[in-house]
Amino acid sequence: MVGRSGEEVAMVRWSWFRQAAGRLRRRWPQVAEATVAATVAWVLASRLVGHPEPFFAPTTALTVLGQARGHRRRRAVEVVLGVAGGVLVGDVVVQALGPGRSWTVLVVVLLTIVLAVAVGASSVLVTQAAISALYLVVVAPPTETWVPLRFVDALIGGAVALVASQLVGTRHPLAPLSAEFRRTFGELADVLRAVADALDGRDHAAARAALDRARGMDAAVGRLRAGVDAAGEALTLHVRRRQSGRLRSIGASLGQVDHAVRDVRVLARAGVTLTRLPDPPPAGLGGALRSLADAVHAAGEVFAADLDCRDDDAAEHAGRAEAAALAAVRDAGRLFTPGRPLPLAMIVGSVRIAVIDLLTGVGVDDGRVLGRVDEALGLPAV
Repeated sequence: MVGRSGEEVAMVRWSWFRQAAGRLRRRWPQVAEATVAATVAWVLASRLVGHPEPFFAPTTALTVLGQARGHRRRRAVEVVLGVAGGVLVGDVVVQALGPGRSWTVLVVVLLTIVLAVAVGASSVLVTQAAISALYLVVVAPPTETWVPLRFVDALIGGAVALVASQLVGTRHPLAPLSAEFRRTFGELADVLRAVADALDGRDHAAARAALDRARGMDAAVGRLRAGVDAAGEALTLHVRRRQSGRLRSIGASLGQVDHAVRDVRVLARAGVTLTRLPDPPPAGLGGALRSLADAVHAAGEVFAADLDCRDDDAAEHAGRAEAAALAAVRDAGRLFTPGRPLPLAMIVGSVRIAVIDLLTGVGVDDGRVLGRVDEALGLPAV
């Protein structure tokens, strides 16, 4: 294996540092939030309440922030109760059976996991709750007192985390959802570009990889739905009727977004078949899909601008999305001539349906969308 030169190694290291700096820049608010919440929880439990060594106050705060970020308040409360309940179970069982015994470990682990599962905890939270309870059995068994200090510490830490998670989003309650729309539509656009590249290169493996990515987009739509729910609860802390109306409208559009994702998946599946045929895909098909990708990206910006109350920007992005989408339909329709294979017809049809769902989702009138799309395909107006 040929070794890298010093310059190449330096470039790789510089690239790594740039990526690390970018990650820190994007997630710095989360770093600050976790640090402040853990410190405040410790101060409240140790100095204000007077608990000695309140280990579970900061650790519960960190656990709840990690598990509940981006979820609805009900979910955050469930996480708090799950962690604090695990600590209480460990405290009570150790007091009853004694520390460091096999039966104590068995009962503590069993009851903690049952409690965490009962409140719908994730697998990570189940593990963390069990570890917290085991800490009481093995490392720091409780004293002779029956006062549940550590349970109270866990509640303090959970309450601090719950307040912190809500306060961080109060100034810009729709900002996380706006970023999620950009991320989701960016991923969907990348899938379309990957299909275009695979068709241009007649690369069957790349087409399969693009199809796998398209299948994974359902999870992204699920995150959007969860984000809409979380944003709706965040808005209850504000008197912002205008934003509430926008959020309801966007929530109603998620059905069209889901349809567009499915359309792209059908398109990607047809692309896999097309790369297996002996004849190459028609020239220009990749360009049509890239135009559709541009339309998808612009549509994501429409949703983001709408959530940010930037009406002029939303209108500008909507116009850009419509122009790119109609160009995609027009270019794809020109490629379908007599004698073309069925997978190409499926791709052209998927482009048409995806454009209709996409433009309807960003608020273009149904009748106008159908008329413009069919006109771009050269079909007679209805």
